[in-house]
Amino acid sequence: MFAQIIVDVPTMQTNQPYTYAIPDKFVAVVEAGMRVVVPFGKGSRQVQGFVVGLQDDYHGEVDLKEITDVVDVAPVLNAEMLELADWVARENFAFKISVLQAMLPNVMRAKYVKTVQLRDPALLETDAMLRDFFTDRFEVPLDDNHVTPEVLTALHKYARLGQVAINYQVGNRAKIKLVTAVKPILSAEKYDEIRQGLRPTAKKQARLLTYLMTASPNWIAQKEIIDATAVDYTTLKKAETNGWIQKGEIEQYRLPKLTSAITATEPLPLTEQQAHVFTTLSENLTDDAKSQTYLLEGVTGSGKTEVYLQAMATVLAQGKTALMLVPEITLTPQMVRRVKSRFGEAVAVLHSALSDGERYDEWRRIERGEARVVVGARSAIFAPLQDIGLIILDEEHDASYKQEENPRYHARDVALWRASYHRATVVLGSATPSLESRAHAQQGQYTLLRLTQRVQTQPLPPVSLVDMRESIKSGSDDLFSNELLEALRQRLARGEQSVLMLNRRGYANYVSCRDCGFTPTCVNCDLALTMHKVTNSLICHYCGYQEPIPKTCPNCGSQRIRPFGAGTQKVEAMLKEYLPTARVLRMDQDTTRKKGATDGMLEAFGNHEADILLGTQMIAKGLDFPDITLVGVLNADTTLALPDYRAAERTFQLLTQVSGRAGRADKPGEVIVQTYNPEHYALRFAQTHDYEGFYQYEMAIRKEWQYSPYYYTIQLKVLHESQTESARVAYEIADWLKPYLDLQTVMLGPSAGSVARLNNKYVYRIVIKYRQSAKLFEALDELMQAGQRLQRQKVTLLIDRDPVNFV
Repeated sequence: MFAQIIVDVPTMQTNQPYTYAIPDKFVAVVEAGMRVVVPFGKGSRQVQGFVVGLQDDYHGEVDLKEITDVVDVAPVLNAEMLELADWVARENFAFKISVLQAMLPNVMRAKYVKTVQLRDPALLETDAMLRDFFTDRFEVPLDDNHVTPEVLTALHKYARLGQVAINYQVGNRAKIKLVTAVKPILSAEKYDEIRQGLRPTAKKQARLLTYLMTASPNWIAQKEIIDATAVDYTTLKKAETNGWIQKGEIEQYRLPKLTSAITATEPLPLTEQQAHVFTTLSENLTDDAKSQTYLLEGVTGSGKTEVYLQAMATVLAQGKTALMLVPEITLTPQMVRRVKSRFGEAVAVLHSALSDGERYDEWRRIERGEARVVVGARSAIFAPLQDIGLIILDEEHDASYKQEENPRYHARDVALWRASYHRATVVLGSATPSLESRAHAQQGQYTLLRLTQRVQTQPLPPVSLVDMRESIKSGSDDLFSNELLEALRQRLARGEQSVLMLNRRGYANYVSCRDCGFTPTCVNCDLALTMHKVTNSLICHYCGYQEPIPKTCPNCGSQRIRPFGAGTQKVEAMLKEYLPTARVLRMDQDTTRKKGATDGMLEAFGNHEADILLGTQMIAKGLDFPDITLVGVLNADTTLALPDYRAAERTFQLLTQVSGRAGRADKPGEVIVQTYNPEHYALRFAQTHDYEGFYQYEMAIRKEWQYSPYYYTIQLKVLHESQTESARVAYEIADWLKPYLDLQTVMLGPSAGSVARLNNKYVYRIVIKYRQSAKLFEALDELMQAGQRLQRQKVTLLIDRDPVNFV
C-alpha cells in the first residue's frame, strides 16, 4: 500500500502530493485525512504531512521512503474537507498545506523539535566544550537561539564527520484535559447502611454518602462532588480507602464561558414580514432540499436573528446541523447567548479569542457530533459538521469575512461550496448587503428577501448631519459639536443611554512639533505613530512597534511637541470634562484584549452600569439595548479617506449599522453624525436610510470605473527590504503577465503601495481587473510556484483574489 501525502515544508510547498510507502505495521491504520510523520529531503529530517489519498500500486522508478509514524488514530479531515481544500487552494492561488492547516485548531499543527545525538562518545573525552553541552546525555534539544556560535560551529563540523547527528522530531501539541474523577461502586442501600452506622460527628462523610446514594454510577469529576457536598479532599481520600468509591481520571472539555448564566428562551411570535420570510425559507429547509442561497435584506431591528433561530430549529428537527457566522469577535458573545438560550449545550463556539485548549475541545465536540450548532467568526466556516442543513452569514457585507493572510479565502465563497456539497440552504443577512451580493440577487443567482419594518414598529431614527466646519466657527471644538453635547446632556437627564463611535483608537492620531514640524514615525513602516496616553507610548498599529512619548522634539529640542487629532482615549478624557457625572465605558481593541472583556462590558452596559458606550466600529453592529436613544458619530470622514474604491460603500454601511443601534424598543431614537464633508453622497443616503438609492448611485460609478461587481479583481503585492528590488521584481512580473491578458482585462501599476513600507519591507502592487480569463489563471498558478523561488531572494509575492482592501 502507498499513500499520497501533502507535506509541511514551508520553503518547498507544492499542491502535488508525494508518494510514500506504508509499512506493514500501519497498513490497517492509515486512512485519507490522517496526519502522519514522514522523512523528507536528505538526512534525518522528519516532517508532518496529511494523507490525501491511498493507492495499491506504485510504478515509479524512485525508491520510496516509508511513513515513520501515525499522529492520529482516526482521520481529522473527512472526504468533504479534503475535497474542499483542493477547491480553496485552486481558487485562491494558495498551497494546499496552508488550507489543510487552516481547517484545524492551532494546537493540531506540528511542533518541530531539533535535537543533537552523540554518535561517538569518545568526543566527550577530547572536547570539553561538547562535554559541557551534552552533560552526560546522548541526545539533547538544539535551540539555535540558546547555543553559542562556538558550540554550533563545532556541532556542524562533527555532523559532517558523522560523529554527531542532527535529528528532527515531530511533536503533537494537541492534548486533552484530564481531571481526577470518582465512581460510586456500591449500591444505594449499602451507602445508606454505612451512613446509618457513622458517628454523629462524621458530618462530611454523611453528606458524601447521601450524595453517592443518588449519584450516577458513571465517573463524576471530583471537583463537581466537592462543590455539591462541601466535603474536602481528605474525606474523599478516606472514602477511597474505605472502599466506598473508585478514583481515576476522565477527560473534561475546556468550554468557553460567558460572564453570566444563560436563561432558556422560547421562540418569539413573528411579525407578518418575518413570517413570510420564514415560510419562504422553510420551503427549502426540507429533507429533499436543493442548495439555495437567500439574501435577507432587513433594516436594523427588523428581527433577522429570530428568523435565523427558527430556521435553525427547523433543520435540527430534521436531524441536520446548522452553522452561523458573525463577522466580529465582539458580536460572538451576544450571538452565543441568543443561540445557546434556544439550543443549550448543542451549541459550540469557534473564534480566535478562545484559548488553544478551548478551541481544540470545541472542535472535537463538533467532530464527534456532540454539538449540532456552531456559532463563530470567519474560520468557523471549516467546522467539521456533518449533514449541514443551514449556513447563515450575519452582516454578510463585512470585510472581516475575507482572510487577509494565506490562504486568502472568503468565508462567503466557502459557505456556498459547502452548501452545494450538503444540498444546504445559505442565508446571507444584512441591513446593507454588499454590492456584489445585491447584484447576484438582481441577476437571480440569489433569492432576495426583505424585512423593511422594525419588530417594535418604531420608525428608523432621524439622522442629522452636523457640518463641523460651521460648528467650529460658531464656537464648538473639533471633537464635540454643541448639538451633540446638548443631546448627550438630555439623555443623561432622562436616564437613557448613548452610543458614541470614533473609528480610531488611541489618544491622538499623531504628535508633531509646532516649531519644526517633526512627526515621530514607525521605524519599520512609513506611518506616523499613534499616541496612547494610558501607556505613555507611541504605537504603530500595523507592526506593533512602540516608543515613549517624547517630552522634547528629537529633531530641534523644542518643548512644543503636541498631539494632533483624536482617538477614543482622548474622547473618553474629554467626556469626563464636559459631562463629569456621566459613566463612560470605552470599548476598543485596547480595552477588549483581556479574555471575556467584551462580554463583560456589554453585560455591564445592558445592566445600566454606564450611560455612554464609546468605541470604534466594533460597536456599530449587533448591539440591541432598549434604552439607547442616541447615537453619535464623531467623525464620519475617517473611512471616506481610505485609498479604496469601496470607501463610500463602507462608510454608508458603517453609518447605517451604527444608526440602527438607536430607538430599537419603545423609546424614539436620534442619530447625530459629525462630518467635514456633509455633501458626500454616502452620507446623504445614510441620512435617509436609503440603501436602494445608494445601491443605484454606487453601481453607476462602479460600472464607469470598471470595478466590482462589473469586473473581478486580482491584486499582486511584491515586498522586499530594498525599494529598488521590490520595484524591479514588480515590473518584471507585469511585463511577464501582459501576454496572458485579453482585450477586456485592465492592468493598473506597478505602483508603490498606499503605505510604501510595512514591517521594514517596501510594497509595490499590481491590480488586474478582468471578467473571464482562463489564461490569466494559468499564469497566476505558475506565478504562485515562482513565488517560492523569489523567497530565496528575500522577495515576498502575494496573490489576492477579490481583495477587500488596497493598502
